[in-house]
Amino acid sequence: MPSDVDHLVDRSIAEWKVPGLALAVIQDDEVVLLKGYGVRDIDSRLPVTVSTQFLLCSITKSFTAAGLGILVDEGKLEWRRPVREYIPEFRLYDAVATERVTVRDLLCHHSGLPRHDWIHAPGDLSTAQVLATLRHLEPSRDLRDVYQYQNLGYLVAGHVAERITGMSWDAFITERLLRPLGLTDMSLSIEALRDAPDHAHPHVADNDEVRRASWAPIRNLPAGGLNASVSDLAKWMRFLMNDGIVDGESLLSANVVRQMSAPHVHVGRSVFSEVGDFHYGFGLQVGHYRGERVLSHSGSWLGWGTLMTMLPERRLGVAVLTNYVPTAVGELLTYSAFDELCAHQPIDWFERFRSRRRQLLAQQKIDDAARKELRRADTAPTHALDDYAGDYEHPAYGRISIATQSGTLAWRWRGLSGQLEHRHYDVFATPHKVGELYPDGLLLTFGYNREGVIDQIAAALEPMVEDIVFRRIASGDALDPAFLARCAGAYAHGAQQMTVTLAAAGHLTLHIVGQPRRRLTPCGERTFDIGELKGYRVEFHRLSSNVVDAMIFHQPNGTFLALRDTEKPDEPES
Repeated sequence: MPSDVDHLVDRSIAEWKVPGLALAVIQDDEVVLLKGYGVRDIDSRLPVTVSTQFLLCSITKSFTAAGLGILVDEGKLEWRRPVREYIPEFRLYDAVATERVTVRDLLCHHSGLPRHDWIHAPGDLSTAQVLATLRHLEPSRDLRDVYQYQNLGYLVAGHVAERITGMSWDAFITERLLRPLGLTDMSLSIEALRDAPDHAHPHVADNDEVRRASWAPIRNLPAGGLNASVSDLAKWMRFLMNDGIVDGESLLSANVVRQMSAPHVHVGRSVFSEVGDFHYGFGLQVGHYRGERVLSHSGSWLGWGTLMTMLPERRLGVAVLTNYVPTAVGELLTYSAFDELCAHQPIDWFERFRSRRRQLLAQQKIDDAARKELRRADTAPTHALDDYAGDYEHPAYGRISIATQSGTLAWRWRGLSGQLEHRHYDVFATPHKVGELYPDGLLLTFGYNREGVIDQIAAALEPMVEDIVFRRIASGDALDPAFLARCAGAYAHGAQQMTVTLAAAGHLTLHIVGQPRRRLTPCGERTFDIGELKGYRVEFHRLSSNVVDAMIFHQPNGTFLALRDTEKPDEPES
């Protein structure tokens, strides 16, 4: 380790304003450095210790892959078997991918799905509910086309273990892996982390100043929910570099460790020539540093930044846990340690990363100014604000509720809420909430149909696919059984006869003479979609509170009025 390691750490946390950091260095199966720096929390000022628990974030993925590897060793799981053989109800947007995607594809981010992180990030959905959303999530590439980092894949992989063992994922991983490893400073939820006697608190940058962050929940435990101390993470690195042996016993076969650390999928290339190209295995990133093979994984969540890196041939490992984002301290400390312990010609990694940090800070000011200039001045919404109010739904992303509030619009979505800022025309933006898990500056674009009724919201909740579109859902009279009863009856458009019937199940049907009977599905206050006829709607006109006197047909080829035929008796539904 660099002889001036304490000085380097102190300089680094001062430059990046990191409140607290825990550092471990392993060499030849021995711990050569294990130390805490700074504070767990800028309010309490309690010091970081080697037992302080941090959220490991995506380093958790290596534990999930190893847990599945135990089942492989036992013959209960095969990497290349389709997921559907373990979870029969599993469905993806693409029918071919549904049948073919394997556990291997999930673990090396090869499913064709982009991140879609706002499915699991709010933390309000159970595993079963998330699984049900997958069939509605648009892929951005074909199955096994390219690497696309994907947290939802690890949620599914964890559920595979649950189906095989009959245990919850957290119980399985604790009983079969964490306890046999002798991990003592660990837990498996944000709530458990917050209640631990020695725990760090998350922090974020606010205009380059440190601010405490909220405890953002992680319900997707297999992807990033493990909490541990740097002492425990040191044990994990030793375990991996010892080919799955702990205390002289093989907990995981060397073959599984080799599969985890094999370069299955090309990820990309580092900006640093000393690092070069890197690939992904199962829960581990595979690359090189100055010509030597590297295994690593980083992690990031609101207020947390982590990094675990190993040179397996040298049996050398470095782990850096911080309670702050964004920071490059983990990388610069790791590369500096490698240069010292491998006797490489030293590189001034501190200055490299500091230069990049200051360039980024300068660029952020330019970007902030540019965003303000992109707003089209002197524009107004196309409708009265009350016209935007209502509920809008997407089958995977859930329901957005819009209301008027203090002369503008406000939104509510899956536990998140706030006033919207009018950007221009029918585009509104969510507010910035520093230190909270929130889609800051998300643009909501309202759209309207041929009749001029606001009927949808488009939002780039997943930037790798087309905007996620939330459709307005029915409200008001369309959901009132008494109003539906008043709609039933005979109508005529010229010589064309038609009948609306209230079915026993409580919905309306439309029968036009000579055509099939079609169900009317509520889509507005008094408007209904007509069966499977896309773009065809019917609106009931209410003459008074007790009288519906006409139907207005909104069709691609025009708008047509059908008057109630008061002389013809209602037609019962057969």
